[in-house]
Amino acid sequence: MKKPQIKCAVVDDSPTQRLAITNQIKKYCQLELVGVWNNAIEAKNALLDVKADVLFLDIEMPVLNGFKFLDDLENKPHVVIVTGKSKYAHKAFDYHAIDFLKKPLRSNRFGTAIEKVLQVYNSKSNIEPNTYFPSIFIKSGTKQHKVYLNDILYISAMGDFAKVHLEGNNSLVITGTMTYLESLLPNKKFFRAHRSFIVNLEKIENFTTRYMEIKNETIPISRQKKQELKDILNYM
Repeated sequence: MKKPQIKCAVVDDSPTQRLAITNQIKKYCQLELVGVWNNAIEAKNALLDVKADVLFLDIEMPVLNGFKFLDDLENKPHVVIVTGKSKYAHKAFDYHAIDFLKKPLRSNRFGTAIEKVLQVYNSKSNIEPNTYFPSIFIKSGTKQHKVYLNDILYISAMGDFAKVHLEGNNSLVITGTMTYLESLLPNKKFFRAHRSFIVNLEKIENFTTRYMEIKNETIPISRQKKQELKDILNYM
């Protein structure tokens, strides 16, 4: 069966950047370009009638910036942040961005972002809900590393990177957002305890309302997640 195309849209006030992004999107047969808008107000109005699965979104735009634009959307699509300012990387995690791209765009780095988009949607279409495989492949450097899920202790955010902490004091540093990694992991086994941490539920040794411990490492629990975590652990 042919996979449905992923509907993509671009919101950027720079004509040069809009062209660069749209040209990249058109290289992938699984992506369909459904909208290109030069400001957030125009995009907000258009999205009342146009469905987009993924937005390639600039932040600093006149009248309404990218983050406020996302706040105003009732049905929020996935987003890839595209901006010239590194200072927005941390805030991008709050909006569950699949990836964070810094201008000027580089073709190979943009290709990596597209791979993440495809992996998020392919995993959704190919895997039944609440099922998972015992291992996944994670790219670190130039290699794809096979990682057994039972070996993952937790994952921590490191700006534009993430660190996968493994049994035996091993770890892998990868390029990617926490939302991207979260999409690869089964939600019955892993939990986003904080915007900067994903934990293996089976590895939690003790917890309070604010922190948990895994292998003597203290990991914060966000206020919004503490009751959900407590309910899950009590159920387990």
